[in-house]
Amino acid sequence: MRLVLTLVARDHDGLQEALPEALEAVAGTGRTIVDTHVLGEGAADVFVDGADLADLRTRVGRVLGRVEADICVQPAEGRRKRLLIADMDSTIIGCECLDELADFAGVKAEIAAITERAMAGELPFEAALIERVGRLKGLDLAALQQTYDQRVHLNPGARTLARTMAAHGARCVLVSGGFEFFTSRVAAAAGFHDHRANRLLDDGVRLTGSVGMPILGREAKLAALEAEAAGLGVGLDAALAVGDGANDLAMIEAAGLGVAWRAKPIVAIRADARVDHTDLTSLLYFQGYGADQFA
Repeated sequence: MRLVLTLVARDHDGLQEALPEALEAVAGTGRTIVDTHVLGEGAADVFVDGADLADLRTRVGRVLGRVEADICVQPAEGRRKRLLIADMDSTIIGCECLDELADFAGVKAEIAAITERAMAGELPFEAALIERVGRLKGLDLAALQQTYDQRVHLNPGARTLARTMAAHGARCVLVSGGFEFFTSRVAAAAGFHDHRANRLLDDGVRLTGSVGMPILGREAKLAALEAEAAGLGVGLDAALAVGDGANDLAMIEAAGLGVAWRAKPIVAIRADARVDHTDLTSLLYFQGYGADQFA
């Protein structure tokens, strides 16, 4: 099997520091490097024949742990995906919308503490969501738009990721444990084709403190991945899933390429690849896109 090791650093100098370390890791497997290919200023592919996937991932991860570069080791065949399933909060955008909404209700600290535990897998997601939304009862609906306008910003590379994949024929879907009010706007801003999320209930003026059922959580995210892949007529191996929290883990493990983005430890250790140092365009480099192909 031909494997490809993709290195992504912040810049050219970072790549020059990481590349010798990567070549050393490959040499440790006793396998021959077939080819190397520069993808962008800070990104390159290293193709290897005959190496064991798990072994190469372990060796590269151990050796490159001392440099600031993001890595992905995967089969070279089928690396360009037909489907992108992405979490929204703290992945495509740089905040947790519920935490920021809670700030307008004066309860951000207590809500954020629950969010942190839920994302780390310490609390059941559905119960934690019901509890947090309940504390927003009576909040004026104007706070939703204020939160979006003042607190929600796309993470670097988000728009390029979605629009590049879409331009090359992939379907891009936001699947969030957050809320439709925000996913609809973020999907449009970033260039996603569709979005799935939970519904905050209101009485026309204020939030009621309830969330629509059923709640979209960990298993619903996996179901969304499966449904979207089936709709395209492709297997899950043709999908890329990215997220940061425990409720993203099922879809990350099921997808052909599961990526942990600035993730909680429970997610980072079980994903195929992780991005800790660079931006979301790394997910394009992982698929073999060159910088000159970015939309």
